[in-house]
Amino acid sequence: MVGKVVEAFPAGGPRGSWPAEECAARRRERGASATVVMDLEGDVFLVVETSEPSEHGGD
Repeated sequence: MVGKVVEAFPAGGPRGSWPAEECAARRRERGASATVVMDLEGDVFLVVETSEPSEHGGD
């Protein structure tokens, strides 16, 4: 599986606000395989789109 970071959101957002999750949900609605991961060192939430590697190993 190959992942690409498509958005980054600071972890210190307003209480009750989930912008990374909302962004990932919008991308999933459009057919992308998006998930949210936490970059602990950078203190940011990352929206990552994943895809299967090509059969030719080019990814």
